[in-house]
Amino acid sequence: MKTALTIAGSDSSGGAGIQADIKTMTAHGVYAMSAVTALTAQNTTGVKSIQESAPSFLADQLDCVFTDIFPDAVKIGMVSSAGLIAVIAEKLRQYGAKHIVVDPVMVATSGSRLISVDAVDALREQLLPLADILTPNIPEAELLSGRKIADAGDMEAAAQAIGERYGCAVLCKGGHRVNDADDFLWRSSGGKWFRGRRIDTQNTHGTGCTLSSAIASNLAKGYPLDAAVEWAKAYLSGALNAMLDLGRGSGPMNHMFDLRSTYCGEAEQ
Repeated sequence: MKTALTIAGSDSSGGAGIQADIKTMTAHGVYAMSAVTALTAQNTTGVKSIQESAPSFLADQLDCVFTDIFPDAVKIGMVSSAGLIAVIAEKLRQYGAKHIVVDPVMVATSGSRLISVDAVDALREQLLPLADILTPNIPEAELLSGRKIADAGDMEAAAQAIGERYGCAVLCKGGHRVNDADDFLWRSSGGKWFRGRRIDTQNTHGTGCTLSSAIASNLAKGYPLDAAVEWAKAYLSGALNAMLDLGRGSGPMNHMFDLRSTYCGEAEQ
């Protein structure tokens, strides 16, 4: 069985972060492992509190994973401090990690910054150059490229600028005012649009985590990058289209929408 590691924060409501990553990897038939960067107390209406892991403890988690069950791919989500970013970068280099997918969670949908300036600098200098692919949303792509994005051409230019700067592929995700469900993939061989259809639901909690974890899962299984992205987008659309409706806010998706098993049938009445 192929393996994948998620390095991210825990979401107590189960819709995003580590929990969404593990569900996604499991749904893809990949053995999921995790290194927790932070614990959060949150639900579909918002985040109440965060308790960050100590850098030394994160280092221990990564050592234990890499020295026992080596991951075929690594997905990195929100990491809020420069100290944790430094540990992750050091361990990825130490163990020669492969198929690294970075979801550079820096800017909320509202436009609010989610991590400190020094953490953004550490991300730019230490972690992004190690990635095989980055998956920024529009505000994050603007921050990383230093360009305003107002249309499809701007998405293409920003993705190319980011990719050339960090030496990796870039999937610039639509939404956030531009190309609602269409994403643009730039890599050194050129660019490609992945078209999608808008799904009318407010339950979109964890979409970025889910997409990046699906890409990592597909890379772990040996798919080329274009196919990994295409299948990941199809999976995300299916999870959204299942129309799970839980919680009082922006609820989670149904990550197991395509699961068929003897042990997940409806209970007898």
